[in-house]
Amino acid sequence: MAKLTAKARKAIPTSKFAGPGRSYPIEDKAHARAAKGFAAMHHAPNKAAIDRKADKVLGKGSKRGK
Repeated sequence: MAKLTAKARKAIPTSKFAGPGRSYPIEDKAHARAAKGFAAMHHAPNKAAIDRKADKVLGKGSKRGK
């Protein structure tokens, strides 16, 4: 996972973040996995929402009935 500079982070569209206040960037699979891990580790109250958004980037959870 590449380290984000402040300038690069500002350039990422808000739609590519999960969590309040653009807290978890999920513009690629590496960042999506990291967001899920940080949310679990820090007991984020919105972990389920972060997981759902990260899973879309990771290609998980898109099939119903599983």
